[in-house]
Amino acid sequence: MLIDLNADLGEGAGFDAELLQIVTTANVCGGGHAGGPDAIRATLLAAKLAGVQVGAHPGYPDREPFGRRELPYAPDQVFNLCSYQVGAVNGLARAVGLHLVHVKPHGGLYHQACREVGFAKPVAAAAFVAGVSLVGLPDCALSKAAAALGLPYFAEGFADRRHRPDGTLVPRTAPDAFLHDPADAVEQVKRLIDRGVRTVCVHGDNPDAVRFATAVRAGLEAAGCRIQAFG
Repeated sequence: MLIDLNADLGEGAGFDAELLQIVTTANVCGGGHAGGPDAIRATLLAAKLAGVQVGAHPGYPDREPFGRRELPYAPDQVFNLCSYQVGAVNGLARAVGLHLVHVKPHGGLYHQACREVGFAKPVAAAAFVAGVSLVGLPDCALSKAAAALGLPYFAEGFADRRHRPDGTLVPRTAPDAFLHDPADAVEQVKRLIDRGVRTVCVHGDNPDAVRFATAVRAGLEAAGCRIQAFG
């Protein structure tokens, strides 16, 4: 059983170097919800050194809530926002000798794109223009938008967030939104793999991200999973 382990990096959390020794894919912040040009380049260089594949992680330029608020953007605004940030990451990736593999939206935009066609289509269009694949929740509006454009799509689950029965995430405001025990996370990931998940995220801004990601990877390998990038 093959599974990719990804993390959202370049967001200023301070754990990127350690996480890049554990994960197989880095979603590099496009400078919207956090980071900027210097952080993007530094993250890409570190990923190259670690042999980790990279994608772009565009989000709303809404820094105080870390891009996690859902905003009422029009489809053209969503396309422009994503194309701008994907282009920045792609340009700097090429400059350091890396190939951009995918787009994974961040935070509020991620949830809107997975849920609503009006957000999914422009996110998918930005990935199509960039010639890369998409990452998001299984069987959602974003996966359908990708299929309509013939884009490769990789279904994602989360190791450190609880999922509802329909595959969506329990809201962060709920008391049981987060998983703290790596053993529980591994059991959840195994269930998600059975539902078609191909890549699993550990959030890079979690203060316990390195310990948690290390334990989750070890648990998955002990369960018979081979950790390998999806690209």
